[in-house]
Amino acid sequence: MKKLTIATTAAAALSAGFLGLATPALAAPSGTGDAQATIAQLESQGNRVIVHKLSATPLKDANVVGVNRGPAIRGTVQDNFNDRLYQNTITGHVYYVNVR
Repeated sequence: MKKLTIATTAAAALSAGFLGLATPALAAPSGTGDAQATIAQLESQGNRVIVHKLSATPLKDANVVGVNRGPAIRGTVQDNFNDRLYQNTITGHVYYVNVR
């Protein structure tokens, strides 16, 4: 029984350590604020943005009322250091931005 407890504790500690090191590379905007800045930030991170206008307000004057993450965008990434290609790698996401 003690071996099971020690093994379980070790596995839990290892998992917690691994998950503790995993941090999101790029966070999505909060969903409020300047529409153009939010869209530019998402696109600069390699994402595709689909804008849904909820009013006739020009985009330069619009505010973000919601941001929803859609499916992943996958592509091939080249590792020049190891001279390898990684296929089917997530390179970004589709984001749906609601503005008003």
